[in-house]
Amino acid sequence: MNFIAMDFETANHYPESACSLALVMVRNNKIVDRFYTVINPQMPFDARNIQIHQITAEDVKNAPTMAEVWPHIKELYQPGMLVAAHNARFDTNVMRQSLERYGIEEPHYLVIDTLASSKLLEPELPDHKLDTVSEALNVELWHHHNALSDSEACAGILIKQEEQFGDEAIKNLVYQI
Repeated sequence: MNFIAMDFETANHYPESACSLALVMVRNNKIVDRFYTVINPQMPFDARNIQIHQITAEDVKNAPTMAEVWPHIKELYQPGMLVAAHNARFDTNVMRQSLERYGIEEPHYLVIDTLASSKLLEPELPDHKLDTVSEALNVELWHHHNALSDSEACAGILIKQEEQFGDEAIKNLVYQI
C-alpha cells in the first residue's frame, strides 16, 4: 500500500488553529519518509490543548504559518492520493479550515480513517482510541499527542490492518475529499 498518514495538533478548540503537523509517507507498506513541523496558528493557545500536546505559543512564535507550510506539502494532496488519519474527520477539518483561513482552496484526495477501520475490523477492543488500537496491534506509539508519533502509529495500524484483512477490506473504507 502507498499512502500518507497525517496528524494535526491544534492550539485551541478552533480547527483552523493548527500548531503542528506530521506526515508519514508509506510506500509498499514501509515508512519511507517523515515530515514534521510546528505551525504558528496566529491565535491564542488554550491551557487544555497545551496540557495535551505540550506545544506552547513560545514554541511556535518563529514557526511558519499554514500558508507558508502548504507549498512544501501540497503535492502530496492530489486526486487519487490516499491520506490516512486516526479520526480523519478531525484532521481533514483542520486541514480544510486552516487552508481556508488563508484563502487556499481545499485539495481533493482520498481518505481512510483508522478510527473507523479499527471499529469495523477490531470490534472487540474496549475502545478505539489511538493508544488502545496501537497497543492491541503491537504498533509503537512513542509519545501520544505528538503529531509525528501519532502519524507513525496511524501508518502502522493501517499497514497491520491491510496485512491481516486484505486490500478489499481497506478499499471499502476509502472516501473522497
